[in-house]
Amino acid sequence: MIEMRKKEREINDKEEIETILKKATVMRIALVNGDMPYIVPVAFGYKDDVIYFHSSRKGMKMDIIRKNNNICFEVETDVALVEGQKPCDFNFEYRSVIGFGTAHILESDEEKRKGFDVLMTHYADPPFEYKPQGLKAAFVVKIGIDGMKGKKPDSTSFA
Repeated sequence: MIEMRKKEREINDKEEIETILKKATVMRIALVNGDMPYIVPVAFGYKDDVIYFHSSRKGMKMDIIRKNNNICFEVETDVALVEGQKPCDFNFEYRSVIGFGTAHILESDEEKRKGFDVLMTHYADPPFEYKPQGLKAAFVVKIGIDGMKGKKPDSTSFA
């Protein structure tokens, strides 16, 4: 993991990191295509140190993952603009999580169903039903997390 410059803002407590992950509504995943970075927002679910997202079969995101499955992810919550008297006094406060991992495209209907359940539970209450042809057509990606850290606001400027 990359070291955080402002140690006083670093979150290492797993429970606090998981709270941020569970509260966030959008995750951004960063990929590398040769020497070109690519970042994209996705709907996601988190459970038991694993992140799931879904995708269509075609598109840049899946093309890159097939070639290079190393991934960086980011979420943020509690975003607030802190206005200042001068332009350089403005700031954003937020809670965030950044992590690294490896993406794996799930193949079996059982694995996909589990991934969809985790993803859907992030946004709605179960039970969930999936059409068999929908499971066959869907791409569900599982991110095995190698490490993650959180960042919190300066305690003097954000409650």
